Amino acid sequence: MTAVVIRDVAADILQRMRKEPSMFTDPEGPIERFDWGEFTIAGRVHGAGGRGAGKDVRVIGTEVTPWKERKGHVLSPPMISGVYGQGIETLIIGNGVHGMLECPQEIRDAVEAHGIPDLRVLRTPDACRLYNQLVRDGRKVALLAHGTC
Repeated sequence: MTAVVIRDVAADILQRMRKEPSMFTDPEGPIERFDWGEFTIAGRVHGAGGRGAGKDVRVIGTEVTPWKERKGHVLSPPMISGVYGQGIETLIIGNGVHGMLECPQEIRDAVEAHGIPDLRVLRTPDACRLYNQLVRDGRKVALLAHGTC
Protein backbone atom coordinates (compact mmCIF):
# COMPACT_ATOMS: atom_id res chain seq x y z
CA MET A 1 0.00 0.00 0.00
CA THR A 2 2.80 2.45 0.83
CA ALA A 3 4.44 2.03 -2.60
CA VAL A 4 1.13 2.82 -4.30
CA VAL A 5 0.68 5.98 -2.22
CA ILE A 6 4.25 7.13 -2.93
CA ARG A 7 3.78 6.46 -6.65
CA ASP A 8 0.49 8.40 -6.68
CA VAL A 9 2.03 11.33 -4.79
CA ALA A 10 5.01 11.41 -7.17
CA ALA A 11 2.71 11.32 -10.19
CA ASP A 12 0.66 14.18 -8.73
CA ILE A 13 3.78 16.30 -8.13
CA LEU A 14 5.03 15.70 -11.67
CA GLN A 15 1.64 16.59 -13.13
CA ARG A 16 1.53 19.86 -11.17
CA MET A 17 5.07 20.72 -12.27
CA ARG A 18 4.13 20.28 -15.89
CA LYS A 19 1.17 22.66 -15.50
CA GLU A 20 3.07 25.43 -13.70
CA PRO A 21 4.05 28.57 -15.61
CA SER A 22 7.21 28.39 -17.66
CA MET A 23 10.37 27.67 -15.70
CA PHE A 24 12.31 29.97 -18.00
CA THR A 25 11.16 32.51 -20.58
CA ASP A 26 13.30 34.88 -22.67
CA PRO A 27 11.69 36.05 -25.93
CA GLU A 28 15.05 37.39 -27.18
CA GLY A 29 16.52 33.86 -27.16
CA PRO A 30 18.11 31.92 -28.64
CA ILE A 31 16.50 29.76 -25.92
CA GLU A 32 13.07 31.34 -25.74
CA ARG A 33 11.40 29.03 -23.26
CA PHE A 34 12.01 26.03 -21.07
CA ASP A 35 9.37 23.98 -19.32
CA TRP A 36 9.50 20.49 -17.86
CA GLY A 37 10.92 18.34 -20.69
CA GLU A 38 10.41 20.97 -23.38
CA PHE A 39 12.64 23.64 -24.91
CA THR A 40 11.74 26.33 -27.45
CA ILE A 41 14.91 27.35 -29.26
CA ALA A 42 14.97 29.73 -32.22
CA GLY A 43 11.22 29.23 -32.65
CA ARG A 44 11.30 25.43 -32.69
CA VAL A 45 9.94 23.16 -29.94
CA HIS A 46 12.04 20.24 -28.71
CA GLY A 47 10.64 17.74 -26.25
CA ALA A 48 9.52 14.24 -25.43
CA GLY A 49 7.44 12.27 -27.87
CA GLY A 50 9.72 12.86 -30.83
CA ARG A 51 9.36 16.62 -31.05
CA GLY A 52 12.48 18.23 -32.49
CA ALA A 53 15.68 17.10 -30.79
CA GLY A 54 13.87 15.63 -27.78
CA LYS A 55 13.93 16.44 -24.06
CA ASP A 56 17.74 16.37 -23.73
CA VAL A 57 19.46 18.79 -26.07
CA ARG A 58 22.87 19.93 -27.29
CA VAL A 59 22.89 23.59 -28.35
CA ILE A 60 25.64 25.56 -30.07
CA GLY A 61 24.48 28.94 -31.33
CA THR A 62 20.98 28.19 -32.60
CA GLU A 63 21.86 24.69 -33.80
CA VAL A 64 20.04 22.11 -31.70
CA THR A 65 20.77 18.39 -31.80
CA PRO A 66 19.65 15.51 -29.59
CA TRP A 67 21.87 14.78 -26.59
CA LYS A 68 21.34 11.03 -26.99
CA GLU A 69 24.51 10.05 -25.17
CA ARG A 70 23.11 11.02 -21.76
CA LYS A 71 21.99 7.89 -19.95
CA GLY A 72 21.06 7.72 -16.28
CA HIS A 73 21.81 10.45 -13.79
CA VAL A 74 25.58 10.31 -13.41
CA LEU A 75 27.58 11.74 -16.31
CA SER A 76 30.53 9.83 -17.74
CA PRO A 77 33.12 11.18 -20.21
CA PRO A 78 31.59 9.51 -23.31
CA MET A 79 28.33 11.40 -22.62
CA ILE A 80 30.05 14.74 -23.23
CA SER A 81 29.89 14.77 -27.01
CA GLY A 82 29.51 17.06 -29.98
CA VAL A 83 31.18 20.01 -28.26
CA TYR A 84 34.90 19.27 -28.55
CA GLY A 85 37.09 20.72 -31.30
CA GLN A 86 34.73 23.63 -32.00
CA GLY A 87 36.50 26.44 -30.18
CA ILE A 88 34.02 26.40 -27.31
CA GLU A 89 35.04 28.76 -24.49
CA THR A 90 32.30 27.78 -22.04
CA LEU A 91 30.40 24.52 -21.74
CA ILE A 92 27.21 24.72 -19.71
CA ILE A 93 25.61 21.54 -18.45
CA GLY A 94 21.97 21.83 -17.46
CA ASN A 95 21.69 19.12 -14.84
CA GLY A 96 17.90 18.98 -14.72
CA VAL A 97 15.08 20.96 -13.18
CA HIS A 98 16.01 19.73 -9.72
CA GLY A 99 19.74 19.21 -10.34
CA MET A 100 19.51 15.42 -10.32
CA LEU A 101 22.13 14.85 -13.04
CA GLU A 102 25.49 14.43 -11.31
CA CYS A 103 28.70 15.79 -12.82
CA PRO A 104 31.71 14.04 -11.26
CA GLN A 105 35.21 15.53 -11.20
CA GLU A 106 36.27 13.26 -14.08
CA ILE A 107 33.90 15.21 -16.34
CA ARG A 108 35.48 18.50 -15.32
CA ASP A 109 38.93 17.04 -15.97
CA ALA A 110 37.91 15.66 -19.39
CA VAL A 111 36.35 18.94 -20.50
CA GLU A 112 39.47 20.86 -19.52
CA ALA A 113 41.73 18.25 -21.21
CA HIS A 114 39.72 18.78 -24.43
CA GLY A 115 40.50 22.49 -24.37
CA ILE A 116 37.32 23.96 -22.95
CA PRO A 117 38.51 26.27 -20.17
CA ASP A 118 35.17 27.03 -18.50
CA LEU A 119 32.59 24.45 -17.37
CA ARG A 120 29.42 25.51 -15.58
CA VAL A 121 26.96 23.02 -14.11
CA LEU A 122 23.58 24.55 -13.25
CA ARG A 123 19.97 23.54 -12.93
CA THR A 124 18.50 23.59 -16.41
CA PRO A 125 16.42 26.81 -16.11
CA ASP A 126 19.52 28.67 -14.86
CA ALA A 127 21.66 27.02 -17.53
CA CYS A 128 19.30 28.34 -20.23
CA ARG A 129 19.50 31.83 -18.77
CA LEU A 130 23.31 31.80 -18.67
CA TYR A 131 23.53 30.33 -22.17
CA ASN A 132 21.47 33.20 -23.60
CA GLN A 133 23.52 35.78 -21.71
CA LEU A 134 26.85 34.40 -22.95
CA VAL A 135 25.61 34.08 -26.55
CA ARG A 136 24.51 37.72 -26.46
CA ASP A 137 27.93 38.66 -25.04
CA GLY A 138 29.49 37.10 -28.15
CA ARG A 139 31.02 34.13 -26.35
CA LYS A 140 31.49 30.75 -28.04
CA VAL A 141 29.33 28.63 -25.76
CA ALA A 142 27.70 25.21 -25.84
CA LEU A 143 24.87 23.78 -23.76
CA LEU A 144 24.15 20.17 -22.88
CA ALA A 145 20.81 20.17 -21.10
CA HIS A 146 18.73 17.52 -19.37
CA GLY A 147 15.08 18.56 -19.64
CA THR A 148 13.52 16.75 -16.69
CA CYS A 149 14.42 15.85 -13.09
